Amino acid sequence: MKQFTVRTNARSEMIDITDRIRILLKESRIKSGVCHVFVPHTTAAVTINENADPDVPLDILMELEKIVPFSDHYRHVEGNSAAHIKASMLGASETVFIENGELVLGTWQSIFFCEFDGPRTRKVIVLIQ
Repeated sequence: MKQFTVRTNARSEMIDITDRIRILLKESRIKSGVCHVFVPHTTAAVTINENADPDVPLDILMELEKIVPFSDHYRHVEGNSAAHIKASMLGASETVFIENGELVLGTWQSIFFCEFDGPRTRKVIVLIQ
């Protein structure tokens, strides 16, 4: 199991972490298997989506804000309920197959760290089997 940190710069942000995971995969020398990516935070998530057009992550964040606005009379005292809800909606983990030493992702797919309560320094845990 390996981990790395991600420094976020905004309250809500999607950061492509695919290349960092590819480096860990190369170091592992695993040719066939699975790569588990886990975010150990309750106000952050990980997802797979398009990264060819930088507007796609922005559109995702925009729509999530419409569905779960930052302020909406939440009861949680800390004031970050929207971040908890968004993180639960997207999820804390993703699994990607490995074939011939490469992540099996679609042409336009990337792995994104999703920040909903930033800016912060966050952890990403990667298990390659």
